[in-house]
Amino acid sequence: MALSLRSLFFSPLLKIPSPKLTPPTTNVIISLNKTPKSRKCHAVTDRSSTSTVGDHKVLVGPASAEERRGERQVADYDWTEEWYPLYLTKDVPDDAPLGLTVFDQQIVLYKDGNGELRCYQDRCPHRLAKLSEGQLIDGRLECLYHGWQFEGEGKCVKIPQLPADAKIPRSACVRTYEVKESQGVVWVWMSQKTPPNPDKLPWFENFARPGFQDVSTIHELPYDHSILLENLMDPAHIPISHDRTDWTAKREDAQPLGFEVTERTDRGFAGRWGKEKDEPLPNFLRFEAPCVLQNNRELVDSKTGEKHYFTGLFLCRPTGQGKSMLIVRFGATKRSPLAKLFPKWYFHQNASKVFEQDMGFLSSQNEVLMKETVPTKELYLNLRSSDTWVAEYRKWMDKVGHGMPYHFGHSTISLPKVPAVVEHAPAGLVAGVSASSPAKGAIGTMHAPNLANRYFRHVIHCKGCSSVIKAFSTWKNSLSVVAAALTVLAILASGRQWKAFCLASASLCLAGVYACSTAIAMNTTNFIRTHRRL
Repeated sequence: MALSLRSLFFSPLLKIPSPKLTPPTTNVIISLNKTPKSRKCHAVTDRSSTSTVGDHKVLVGPASAEERRGERQVADYDWTEEWYPLYLTKDVPDDAPLGLTVFDQQIVLYKDGNGELRCYQDRCPHRLAKLSEGQLIDGRLECLYHGWQFEGEGKCVKIPQLPADAKIPRSACVRTYEVKESQGVVWVWMSQKTPPNPDKLPWFENFARPGFQDVSTIHELPYDHSILLENLMDPAHIPISHDRTDWTAKREDAQPLGFEVTERTDRGFAGRWGKEKDEPLPNFLRFEAPCVLQNNRELVDSKTGEKHYFTGLFLCRPTGQGKSMLIVRFGATKRSPLAKLFPKWYFHQNASKVFEQDMGFLSSQNEVLMKETVPTKELYLNLRSSDTWVAEYRKWMDKVGHGMPYHFGHSTISLPKVPAVVEHAPAGLVAGVSASSPAKGAIGTMHAPNLANRYFRHVIHCKGCSSVIKAFSTWKNSLSVVAAALTVLAILASGRQWKAFCLASASLCLAGVYACSTAIAMNTTNFIRTHRRL
């Protein structure tokens, strides 16, 4: 699935003019353009200024005249005045609140008694307890610390400790955020000062086409959203990192790629790409602020002349320092007959495998960026034939990074100023056994909040996979009991034919137990490369 899914990229959305703005004088950005005094290897120097005569043919160089003159464009940008993808609509719990984050802002999402989505600051005004740790009572969100209940636009409607004749204070309310559901995704507007801008809400043309079908998954990942985006716009790594993950990714297919940037704006960039020998380049990529990456490919049926649309869509939400949440949506107007034979959970577990194959080196990349505290041009060796989009993305960060809580740009960097939020897993005996409702609080190592755990990264966010695992567990336990009963009957039976029948039936049940165990393991066990020592 890795190449067939991740190498599909997307059509244009909005063409927004890109005005040149003078850099604000109040920006606090570290700009590190100085080359160290002595370097034995060019691998850590500024490619645009110190490359040798032949390097300009293979390394990504300046993208504009301003950049060649050493000038930097800065665009007006406020990270809160954007829509962020929160969750797949179908996976929002019906009976429990959902705690989420955007950068360092903690919010809680839930469905009220009318099924309407509500989003609050994840903080009770009473004693700052997390409302996402609470529960839903008759469609109202209850804080489990003292039982205060909230509804609608954050109004407090119940305080159990108040005397019967006392009124609830007006200040006993929670901050609210505007949320909208669009094309199967819940989006949140983070600004508390500016009204939501409907023109910025993403709309994906292919997902509205007749007959378009998609497979959508959601994953939590232990590295920064900018590293995640960078990885997703890097098709060159797929044959190597995801070799034989599906029927298309093969390491012997690694080759130089061709890239053509067709658009640069204050809100991102777009262009075409493909194999270096392809003419014209068949794939179209668009990155749009703050966290939408789409890939699109159009194919024409040679027999019928019918045009088919294939899409890979990545919605990457920053969830804190070194953490991100990704909504992946792959779809087409025409599906392979072979793909129809596999259940959705198979594609979900394969997607988890793909991210686990990248996870180790992306997490370490995150650590290096935090430790080195220099821009990426001092650390990256960007090749024209593989890393053009990566360079474009980091240069876009240079332009707008001053409007984010932190950023890692091509020639600038602004490190996080707020300490990372650390979520603690439950401890003790109760946490050592397992429960089946993670949204309400689960116990057991498989269910513990741990980004190294596939169950926590994906399954608890996916109603489909959670239901599948519960079903396989039920079948496994039932078949185990039946196999044990048949074995006892075989021992007690006097007739040879009855013994053979019972033992054969018990063997079939045990085969079913094995199959169920294998399916559960496929959905919950992390991928480990076979050449790694355990």
